[in-house]
Parts: sequence; C-alpha cells; structure tokens
Amino acid sequence: MWPFRRKKREQVDPEERSPQLGIKYKDLMVMDQLAKAGADLEQPRHVIFYMYAPTLEVAQSVAKVAGSAGHGLRAEVGKPAPEHPDSWPVTCETNAVISPDFVRETGNLFDDLAAHYRAEYDGWQAAATP
Repeated sequence: MWPFRRKKREQVDPEERSPQLGIKYKDLMVMDQLAKAGADLEQPRHVIFYMYAPTLEVAQSVAKVAGSAGHGLRAEVGKPAPEHPDSWPVTCETNAVISPDFVRETGNLFDDLAAHYRAEYDGWQAAATP
C-alpha cells in the first residue's frame, strides 16, 4: 500500500450553500470561473439570469416581479422553443458588481420566484470583461 495516498475530494452538492458566505456552491463555481478568466469582480459587468415558466402568464408575472425587485434588472419574456412549448423563457439582465451579497440576494430572488410560480431558475452568467 502506498503511504502517501491523497484523500478523495469530497463531492459537494452544487445547490448547497457555503456556510461562510451563504452562496450556493454552483454560484461560487461561476465566480471562480470568472476570476480564472481574468475578471476583476469588483468592476461592474453585464449579468444575465435565466428562468423558464410553464405559461406565458406566469412568465409575464415573473418578469414583472423581477423587474421591480431592485438590482436594476431588465426582464424580457421570450417565445418557447418548438421542442419545449410549455417552457417560456424569461431573461433578466443588469450591470452589476459580482459581490457575494449581489450573488446571494439575486440567487434568493430567483429561487423564490421559481418556487412561488412553479418556474425553473436555470442560473446566471456574466461577462468576464466589464
């Protein structure tokens, strides 16, 4: 037996939250990828959030609530893809500093919207450069 074996890395559930920051691990991974791409996370940048609603009416409600929730979110409802007629896309865009507070607050907002409206929050992306 080899005496210097590395311990296997523990698997983390991406939906679980970091106890230190209260941010989901999947969001920390996005922030890490941005930093690895050279992003200065203290500079504002374009951020897009993705949700999918089961009906047009729900999508419009989600967009309205998200747009009035702060963070400068501009919400838009798209048309469903032919292969997913019951999945109305809602995108919300803003320019923001990707701080732990911003990521936690917006993540909570979209998780709450998804739960309330029975929609799906698919996550977010941000530009590596401002």
